[in-house]
Amino acid sequence: MASPAHDSTRTLAEARQSLARQRAGGRRVASIGRGSAELKARHLKGKLVRVMLALAGIVIAAMVAGTIIGGIGIEGLFLTVLAGLTAMFILARYPRLKPPVQARLNEGDVRTMVARTELWLESQRPALPAPAVELVDQLGVQLDALGLQLEGLDPLQPAAVEVRKLVGEHLPEMVSSYRRIPAHLRQEDRGGRTPDQQLADGLGKISAEIDQVTRQLAAGDLDKLAVRGRFLDYKYGGALEGPDASPGEQS
Repeated sequence: MASPAHDSTRTLAEARQSLARQRAGGRRVASIGRGSAELKARHLKGKLVRVMLALAGIVIAAMVAGTIIGGIGIEGLFLTVLAGLTAMFILARYPRLKPPVQARLNEGDVRTMVARTELWLESQRPALPAPAVELVDQLGVQLDALGLQLEGLDPLQPAAVEVRKLVGEHLPEMVSSYRRIPAHLRQEDRGGRTPDQQLADGLGKISAEIDQVTRQLAAGDLDKLAVRGRFLDYKYGGALEGPDASPGEQS
């Protein structure tokens, strides 16, 4: 039977996680980076264009109808306004911006890869513990800086390939590995750490790695960056793999 102290600790942890969900899970979530903000702005712009085209079409249709039948009258005006409001309501809500598919995060150019990864991480925030949410927000800023550094780098450079793997594959897989762990097991001690702690530790390591990579790219140390093999130490959420981890908790 769990001790009162253990129950209290678990309750506090669940409360912190619930608060993190409430902060990150609302309809209007602050973007963690410039790339994801640009994708959202582009999506919103597309909605506005569709609304304007729909309203213009409704007005033109009403004018044509009025010309043909000699005026649309009060009822026709009411129907026109109603049609415009309906179109605005529907087109303002749909289509909704869907999170990118994880398997496609590493596709496209560097800017696209960074933006997709940021947007994908945002969609994962409601299910993450509070410390991990803070790290995800920090990673958004770092990914913006890293993306700018990679834009001037030959995509076939070994350094560029490894960085893309780190950001577009290893980082998302770490989060996905955590998500695959049943919620009621995420705060159980496994090898001295809980999965919540392991996730935070792993994201912290990747954050430190991205910072170091950005600094090396800024300094032009491509040779040093190309031989940094420890990128692969974090492959598929390795920080979540403990001695007691079940197959469902590993990649």
